[in-house]
Amino acid sequence: MEPDRIDIILKQWAKESPQLDATPLAVVGRVLRIARLLEKHREIVLAEYGLNVWSFDMLATLRRQGPPYQLKPTDLYNLLMLSSGAMTNRIDRLEQDGIVTRLRDPGDRRSVIVQLTPQGIQLAERVMPALFEREQALLHQFAAAEERETLIALLRQFLISLEQSVEQSVHG
Repeated sequence: MEPDRIDIILKQWAKESPQLDATPLAVVGRVLRIARLLEKHREIVLAEYGLNVWSFDMLATLRRQGPPYQLKPTDLYNLLMLSSGAMTNRIDRLEQDGIVTRLRDPGDRRSVIVQLTPQGIQLAERVMPALFEREQALLHQFAAAEERETLIALLRQFLISLEQSVEQSVHG
């Protein structure tokens, strides 16, 4: 197997600081690099539909709620891990683009509900299959089902552990 950029960096650290255990970089460095490349890939695919990563995240989050494709802004920003100010700006932009609309919350007159418009639903129905197909193509080297299942299980294990660790650090 040919070396990747992380292998090169690990060799440099081994030469410059042999006492330093850079082993975590073999995993963390690769995960970070993969995340950046996947995000860049998504940006390219989504741009074909006039979307970016954050607008897609909102579109997909609302779409997967099922009919009537709506959430309160607080639920949206909790799911997307955003501040309320950032969420308001993003909702404004998507509303201007005709993708979402704000409705009065019948249970709380002071609150609103964000709902996909028919145009937003149609956009989601076009984007999701195209994006998943393109991402499926990225996984071609994991042709065997057991390879994919192993990768999925390892990534899930790492993610759960990392989420717990970060949560403990935040609320520590």
